[in-house]
Amino acid sequence: MSEFAHLMRLAARLAVRGHGHVEPNPMVGCVVLDRDGAFAGWGYHRRIGGAHAEVEALKRAGMKARGGTVIVTLEPCTHHGRTPPCVEALRTAGVARVIFGERDPHPQAQGGQAWLRGAGIACEQLSLPETRDLNAPFVKRVTTALPWVIAKWAQTVDGRIATRSHDSQWISGDRSRAMVHRERGRVDAVLTGIGTVMRDDPLLTCRSGRPRRNAIRVIVDPELTLPLDRKVVRTAKEHRTVVTTLPKAFGEKSEHRRALGDLGVGCMKQHSDFKGLLEALRREFEASTVLVEAGGGLTGALLQEGLIDEAWVFVGPRLLADEQAMGPARGRVTERIAQGIPLRLLSVRRRGPDALLHYRFGG
Repeated sequence: MSEFAHLMRLAARLAVRGHGHVEPNPMVGCVVLDRDGAFAGWGYHRRIGGAHAEVEALKRAGMKARGGTVIVTLEPCTHHGRTPPCVEALRTAGVARVIFGERDPHPQAQGGQAWLRGAGIACEQLSLPETRDLNAPFVKRVTTALPWVIAKWAQTVDGRIATRSHDSQWISGDRSRAMVHRERGRVDAVLTGIGTVMRDDPLLTCRSGRPRRNAIRVIVDPELTLPLDRKVVRTAKEHRTVVTTLPKAFGEKSEHRRALGDLGVGCMKQHSDFKGLLEALRREFEASTVLVEAGGGLTGALLQEGLIDEAWVFVGPRLLADEQAMGPARGRVTERIAQGIPLRLLSVRRRGPDALLHYRFGG
């Protein structure tokens, strides 16, 4: 099976091209070999409701797929949803063998391996770190009904996101900021706190390339103090915006809430924990991916509840050397290094003068 590992990694790289188009469906990539083991076709799930990766790859391979091998990052589906089941397409194409990366956790779609074996097609699993990481957001959505949460921040070499006076523009360079803009156009929600809105007055919109999704902007504002002159308020009729506030403020500041509503800002009562907020975003706004762009307070609170799945850390080429400068997260008391929150480094990339560190939480 190890001879197929490089092809499975290729399929995983292909799958990522669907990010922003396919969620809440999984990102899936596929490679087809002919009966002699030569490369015959490739495909990936391009958009929700469109052809699955296997179908696209088989179409490219044509008759070369007959008697061949299919390498796909996720167990082929067995149910008829927006598209017919992939197992039927594989049988019709006459493939002899299917190698998949991860089992499908969806109760309606799972069981592809048993189905294919019952149809006389050899089927084996080849799970790799790349396929596990690729499918983790889909697995979380299916098994927990929670969105996948990505935290992003820019920091200096000594781990500070702002000076003691809260100045933070700009730690990272143009290429890093352009990448963040693109990601805003690929997620369902951008989450921030009232402190960030008051200090930085951000737009939190995608202003680079063509957005694949129109993310809702969500502001955690417990006391409902959001001024009407902030950019997120002035642009709320063009970009959907919601404020979460405590029930007490929701009632006591009804006049201000109505004024925000007249400008297009929705208000929802804040839940007792952030898990409840994420559940509400998934339930009420169908948010499958959430990008957190916030200060240390909100980021720290999300970390305390174990709700952040992934982190993009942009390290700019500056050193503050000021112990009172702001860090990316706060709220914990940690006396020993071993008590710190463990992360797993996925990659290190250069973005102009910056370094981008990509981490996953939870092992």
